[in-house]
Amino acid sequence: MGKVAAKEKVQHQVAALPFRRTADGDVSVLLVSSRETHRPLIPKGWRMKGKSDRKAAAIEAMEEAGVIGTPSKAPIGRYRYWKRLEDCFTLVDVDVYSLEVSENLADWPERSERQRQWMSREDAAVLVDEPGLAHILQSFRA
Repeated sequence: MGKVAAKEKVQHQVAALPFRRTADGDVSVLLVSSRETHRPLIPKGWRMKGKSDRKAAAIEAMEEAGVIGTPSKAPIGRYRYWKRLEDCFTLVDVDVYSLEVSENLADWPERSERQRQWMSREDAAVLVDEPGLAHILQSFRA
């Protein structure tokens, strides 16, 4: 195991929880695979200078998952995880914004690096590694 980050400060990221309503009125969510370990997760990334966190979350969703939509005005939840950096691990708090998907792109920047899959909130909660993210998925109501 790598060493823990020397920085005591918790880092911050933003994430999008892409969702759509199904024909029967339920909700399905979109998970993408991480680039290196192919673990299922939601699109996320670092805050962006000059962009609101909700806008940054929407940009991550387009780049990583190929979806366009409207992000929630405020985060729907926050979870914490250990991020592997080149030489250490650092603790990261992730603010999650729901993103109602209006468009699925056929091509997007990280298409060749990731897989995406629509599924129920319950199935998604079982697949993700982070307990805090699983809780957000289970409790999410569109």
